[in-house]
Amino acid sequence: MIRNPLLRTTGAAALLLAAGTASAHPGHGVASLAEGLAHPFGLDHLLAMVAVGLWSAAALPRERQWQGPLAFLLAMSAGAALGLAGVSLPFTETGIAASVGVFGVMLAFARRIAPGAGLALIAGAAALHGVAHGAELPAGASVAGYAFGFLATTALLHGGGLAAGLALRERGARLWQLMGASFGLAGLALLARL
Repeated sequence: MIRNPLLRTTGAAALLLAAGTASAHPGHGVASLAEGLAHPFGLDHLLAMVAVGLWSAAALPRERQWQGPLAFLLAMSAGAALGLAGVSLPFTETGIAASVGVFGVMLAFARRIAPGAGLALIAGAAALHGVAHGAELPAGASVAGYAFGFLATTALLHGGGLAAGLALRERGARLWQLMGASFGLAGLALLARL
């Protein structure tokens, strides 16, 4: 077992990058609870959810750390409703990939970013994720199970990031900069694959 947090973080980032991009959007099932539970493990979504939890632990006071994940879940749900209604935005996939890089910058400078600005960036990225996911849902289909599973796994990934962030919160700035750089590089890799 690797005890050095820097090595663990770097190793985890390398494994996530090596996993490749499981296409987070078109080309997968959207009709069942199981498909909703599994979908957030696509690389872009997974990285974004964990980063939101990590940033919330690092940047927000303990009594407000729930606000990052909640902002993401609410904005993603609103974006999904728009996507389901037929709203589309240009460069949505590019924005989603870029959001992972933005979250990396947010992690690297977690204690220097105003909470309101960070929450606004989280909500903007979440809305992009939501529009993409809403647009992929078939019109008229019953998607309640899928949506519930999707939101549940998303919340669990936020919680995992938050728990890891709380465990690492008091570590030095170098660790947070390394995590930020890892997420930033992952975002660049996602952008390069578009």
